[in-house]
Amino acid sequence: MIRVLLADDQALVRTGFRLILEHAADLTVVGEAGDGGAAVALAAETAPDVVLMDVRMPQVDGVEATRRIRAGTPATRVLVLTTFDLDEYVYAALRAGASGFLLKDTLAPDLLSAIRVVARGDAVVAPGVTRRLLERHIGTGAPPAPPPADPLTAREREVLALVAQGLSNAEIAARLHVSEGTVKTHVSRILGKLGLRDRVQAVVHAYESGLVRAGVR
Repeated sequence: MIRVLLADDQALVRTGFRLILEHAADLTVVGEAGDGGAAVALAAETAPDVVLMDVRMPQVDGVEATRRIRAGTPATRVLVLTTFDLDEYVYAALRAGASGFLLKDTLAPDLLSAIRVVARGDAVVAPGVTRRLLERHIGTGAPPAPPPADPLTAREREVLALVAQGLSNAEIAARLHVSEGTVKTHVSRILGKLGLRDRVQAVVHAYESGLVRAGVR
């Protein structure tokens, strides 16, 4: 059973999510919070597997709440919710330790799937939306110089660049004419060499290191 904590300042939104989750046999809601501070306290009390976190909340926002939850209960994963067009904080939330994000108009089956993916320890990186989000918030300035001691091979850098563009493992495999298993191995080695937690951090690293420039394929 996957234990989920709902954090949103709108009671109606929380009710909607609860109704969706209650129809899934493998998911259960362990609590609801109307602001980030309450979410942090409830996460410490209930130790949920996943927190479904709104970004814009009173008192403590979702970014700071994500940071505190990841620091206090590192086994708990955070899935951030955003409207994208209005939200300026999602990139900061990813850096704070969120395992991914969803748009608030996500269909119910996709919401349930994303929660399960995050609970397994993987990240939810929405192709296209992730790319636009990062391009918007990182900016289009000149990239920084690459680190002098790059531990990645040329192939691993190529795979990382494609991950940063929002491609799935299957899409990367097709692009590079290799098996999907080979891509998974490359991704695993990339995360290990760079000390990254998941694909979300890999995407952020690719942009911040200058491997990928915003707006440039």
